[in-house]
Amino acid sequence: MNYNTLSSFAQTWGLLYFVLMFVIALVYALWPSNKKTFEAASQIPLEDREISDDR
Repeated sequence: MNYNTLSSFAQTWGLLYFVLMFVIALVYALWPSNKKTFEAASQIPLEDREISDDR
């Protein structure tokens, strides 16, 4: 196995792996049962709460 063969293998299967991970993340984000969780998370920056500096 030389460098070109290994490089070609890594590029091909690496691309397929990352496309698969992207599709899984997209399906998870758009799954209807996750809608309430993501809507609640999207409102966090808009909440009017005082941030305390108690560390």
